[in-house]
This record gives sequence, C-alpha cells and structure tokens, in this order.
Amino acid sequence: MNDKKNYGFTTTILHNDRRKGIEHGSLHKPIHTSVAFGYNDARQLASVFQGKEPGFRYGRQGNPTVSALEDKINQMEQGVGTLCFATGMGAIGAVFQSLLRAGDHVLSSSFLFGNTNSLWQTVAGQGVAVSFVDATEVANVAAALTPATRIVFVETIANPRTQVADLKRIGELCRQRGILYIVDNTMTTPYLFRPKSVGAGLVVNALTKSICGHGNALGGSLTDTGAYDWHAYPNIVENYKKAAPAQWGLAQIRAKGLRDFGASLGPEAAHHIAVGAETLALRMERTCANAMALAKLLEADARVAAVHYPGLASHPQHALCGELFRSYGSLLSFELKDGIDCFDFLNRLKLAIPASNLGDTRTLIIPVAHTIFYEMGAERRASMGIAESLIRVSVGIEDSADLLDDFSSALEGC
Repeated sequence: MNDKKNYGFTTTILHNDRRKGIEHGSLHKPIHTSVAFGYNDARQLASVFQGKEPGFRYGRQGNPTVSALEDKINQMEQGVGTLCFATGMGAIGAVFQSLLRAGDHVLSSSFLFGNTNSLWQTVAGQGVAVSFVDATEVANVAAALTPATRIVFVETIANPRTQVADLKRIGELCRQRGILYIVDNTMTTPYLFRPKSVGAGLVVNALTKSICGHGNALGGSLTDTGAYDWHAYPNIVENYKKAAPAQWGLAQIRAKGLRDFGASLGPEAAHHIAVGAETLALRMERTCANAMALAKLLEADARVAAVHYPGLASHPQHALCGELFRSYGSLLSFELKDGIDCFDFLNRLKLAIPASNLGDTRTLIIPVAHTIFYEMGAERRASMGIAESLIRVSVGIEDSADLLDDFSSALEGC
C-alpha cells in the first residue's frame, strides 16, 4: 500500500504501518525486542551514530516497533516528527531535561494535572523559574512573560476542573514573542483537536490515556508540529544543529531525554498503544456522547451542587470549545451538595469504577481532593478551583442507558 491519497483520520491510522511496508506481510508492525542493532558495514554504524543516515543505534534511543508508533502519532498530529517515551510524564520531563537551563523561565497554566504541577515545582527548585497563571485569558499570560521566558505550557482541557486555555490567542502571543508554545493534548486527543492549528510548537500526548484507550500500557509522546522556528531558541547545542533546522529540537530531546535521561518506551507497550490507537475516533465519539448525556443528568439533579463539563452551556469556556474542538471530551467533574458523603455515593455505583486512570473504555471515577490532588494541600487546590467534594469522572464506552441508570441509582441513595 504505497499510494499517496489523503485518507480520513481512522483510515490513515489503521493502514499507516502497511504504507511503510511491514516484514512478511504482517498487518501489524511486529514487536522487536532487541535492544541492539547490528550492521554489516562498520562505517554505516558510525554514520548512523553521527546522524548522517537513518538507522537504529540502541534500544534506549529508538526501536522499530516504537518508531512505527511514533509515525502513527505524527500522522495524527500532522507533525514534522514525534518521539515516544515511557509515560506522559516522561515526555514532559524530557522537555525540562533537554531544553531548559538554570535562569530560564517557564510560564504554565495554573490549571494542571497534579503530577505536572508537581514536576514544575521540582523544576523550580533546580534553578528554573516557574510561574503559574490563569491561562483562560491571554492577558494573564502576556502580563507574566519575562525576557527569560523560554516556554509557555498549557493543557487543552484541564484535569480535573475542565478549564480551557485561551489556546489560539496564547499561540499568537508566543509567535509574536518567539516563545516555544507547548500544549498538552491528552484530554482532547488529536481526533478532537490539533494544537498545531493554534501555533503550538510541541504537543504532548499521554498515550496511556485515550490513544491507547484500554488501560493496558503506559506511554507518552512529544510531537514537533513545525510551527516553531528553532533558530529562536537559545538553548540548542551546536552539535544538534547538524540536522535540518526543523529537526533541531527533536534531535536534542532524543539525545538528552532518551539517550541521557532514559525515559524510553518499550516495544511491547508501543504495540499495545498502536493497536489501541486504531479505534481512537470510534471510542472518542462514544465517550464524548456518553459524557454529554451524563453531564446533563448530573446538572439537572438537585443533589449535585456543580457540574464542570465544557459541553454544557453553563461552562465558562463553552463557546470557545465549540470554536476549537470537534467535541467536548470524555472528562467531567462534579460536586455533591453539602452534607452528602462522596465516599458513600461512590460506593453505591455498580458500573463506574473507583480508579485513577483516564481515557479507559470503562468509566472511572475518583474523589480528587482525597487522592490524586491530596499531596498539594488545601491552599493550592483552592487556587485551582478544586473543591474538597470534587469528583472526577472519565467516561467510558458503556451503553448510555446503563451508565445513566448507574449514576441515577447512586444519587437516589443520597
């Protein structure tokens, strides 16, 4: 299959391996477990190590199975290159490890995944200044920029309170200032949104979540969209400027984030993720529809104090989401009225599972302040708009009627 026709999203991902050619006519890229790659010509080995020709050096820096997944993600995000990592946090950590130096400044949305927030706190203790702002308004971002700002980092839909960054205007601001704009696309996925469209230079995807979709493999990725001119970035080492300028960033990240830092994705996990990715669009259509139905049910229930879902007209960024995204995502959160014990409610659910993952085929639910955001403390939670009673729901692909009945029945016991 070597035609150049432009196919749709699912068709492209489903047949992407075959377009590149697969050993023995296999329909899936095989799992290559070798960590070493031999060459008949020692000069070719040296040429590969020096970046003069393509090839595999050592499993920590690349693998044929991982490479096939990288190409799939790159097709999804329409990038100029993608690198995969052991986890989504490994991908974000590689940004710090590879691109930042003491004295640099990172400007981040204050509405963040808890572990990303923790990572930036660690970075702040190692000589890199980090500022957090309400990124739902571009003016807040503009006011916090400094001459040392190297990166602006936001999520598309914040986990767990679903705030939505002013993505397009922040992208325009970063382009004007020559700042690297990094967007975490995990909550929307490339099916609902491509950050390249708003000028993001690097895109993060926690592959563990919806792209894999079945809760059976960890992984993360960084995609260079080609939107950022790496000539403007002061921290690129001369050695990595031997490649074409569009590849400078990824060349340095591959060396510093994979070779040196070692946050490498294994081939078995890459295979699981690649297979899961084939049904991403189908699953997202179902989970988004289920999330909308559940959000409406919760919003109409007198025992629920607040529902946070971008698909509801009551959401502050509802109109913005309609402009940017194909749909509103599969993540929502809600707060029960005072006096209702959230643990008793959770224990009455029969289908929704108390668990901490996102983007699974099964609906997962968790009390946020008591678990994944417990470590950051009440003051920081309050600054992020996280109520002590907040419950996060990652909506799955269950039959809608069964899912709604499960939540209705649990609410009736309150």
